Amino acid sequence: MMTSFFDQFASPSYLGIPLIAVAIALPWVLYPTPSSRWINNRLITLQGWFINRFTNQLMLPLNVGGHKWALLLASLMIFLITINMLGLLPYTFTPTTQLSLNMGFAVPLWLATVIIGMRNQPTVALGHLLPEGTPIPLIPVLIIIETISLFIRPLALGVRLTANLTAGHLLIQLIATAVFVLLPMMPTVAILTATVLFLLTLLEVAVAMIQAYVFVLLLSLYLQENV
Repeated sequence: MMTSFFDQFASPSYLGIPLIAVAIALPWVLYPTPSSRWINNRLITLQGWFINRFTNQLMLPLNVGGHKWALLLASLMIFLITINMLGLLPYTFTPTTQLSLNMGFAVPLWLATVIIGMRNQPTVALGHLLPEGTPIPLIPVLIIIETISLFIRPLALGVRLTANLTAGHLLIQLIATAVFVLLPMMPTVAILTATVLFLLTLLEVAVAMIQAYVFVLLLSLYLQENV
């Protein structure tokens, strides 16, 4: 029984072909296409307003050099939100519950911020490994600790997104199973449990959006240190 709870996180396949590529490519088909008209419909207007507000908030602490990342970070944010939200629908697969996919997003982008810092301002980038005013005996230890914390950053990005979504999906499935089991025996308790399930689903919708925002926000903070 416990094994079946984790079956939802297995990558689906059809005729031996993994369907995770379809799950990743599907969100791009759902986005409305912007037009060259001055007056658009409400959906495109709302989409443009959201992207503009998010991009302005994200680029606020960055200097002009970091604004080149605006398109990439905004696209990643919308993509992650869409994948996370679609994964809450019944009989769907959430690609962001796979650690390999999240690490595939986190490692290259984190590495790009580090390379930019080492290329543009190597002294400042290396200075992050040793805080100012450190006692001489603690210098080797602090350099090792800061280096380890630097390399843990992409792992933390990927694991945070994976763990939060996986825990939410498991909790929803556990409570939904309890509702079906309790319904014939104790209908009142089953109704109360279903109410909890509904509230938890609303919470997971918020988590799906917040985790996507946190992922992109942390990347922007890493970029801020290196530009």
